Amino acid sequence: MSKPIIGISGSVIIDDGGIFPGYHRSYVNEDYVDSVVQNGGVPFIIPFTENDEVIKAQLDNVQGLILSGGHDVDPHLYGEEPEQKIGATWPARDHFDTLLLKLAEEKGIPVLGICRGAQIINVAHGGSLYQDLSYRSEKTLKHMQGHTSDLPTHGMKLMEGSHLAYILGKTEFMVNSFHHQVIKDVAPDLIESGVAPDGVPEGIENKEGTVIGVQWHPEMLHRNKNVDFMNNLFKWVIDNAE
Repeated sequence: MSKPIIGISGSVIIDDGGIFPGYHRSYVNEDYVDSVVQNGGVPFIIPFTENDEVIKAQLDNVQGLILSGGHDVDPHLYGEEPEQKIGATWPARDHFDTLLLKLAEEKGIPVLGICRGAQIINVAHGGSLYQDLSYRSEKTLKHMQGHTSDLPTHGMKLMEGSHLAYILGKTEFMVNSFHHQVIKDVAPDLIESGVAPDGVPEGIENKEGTVIGVQWHPEMLHRNKNVDFMNNLFKWVIDNAE
């Protein structure tokens, strides 16, 4: 039996030096690719494009989808104007990722959203974000740990009986953290299945368990033997690929 092809939504990096300053290159971090390979799938980087027909054709060629991290989500998508501490946004990529998500849901294939990917899932379903974690009124942990990508730095608790808890086989563990935007209101048709100790939602899922979003970066943790159960998220995508 052939291995399933898992699409990973791509971004664009712009050269700031070298012989082609300003040159655009399609890419994803290799950790996403390695995580799919290690767990039995075939990674397929889906390059960013503004052509909807091409996006539809791209999605037709994959059996599972990973929405990768990146830019802040445009606040206009959840009815807000940009505030002082918002980072760089890219509305065209928001459209790209949102359309990939919509098509994947229509096709019924598994979707794993990571960091920005989880935020896109929430916003696409009608949820909202804090444009910066400092805008929360509650005491908030440090969610941007800086260096050492595979070091878990804060706790995580999953809801008993959730799809996410079933996939990972645990309800309490440590995660890494590289984000300054956080989920505010979880979309009405999604379930808040994971929460950090400060109350920030960091795990979301649909009722069917076909769409999962995590705010942390399991692809950066997949080689860490202390948290190697993070591979279960990629195995879930691959095992349920259609």
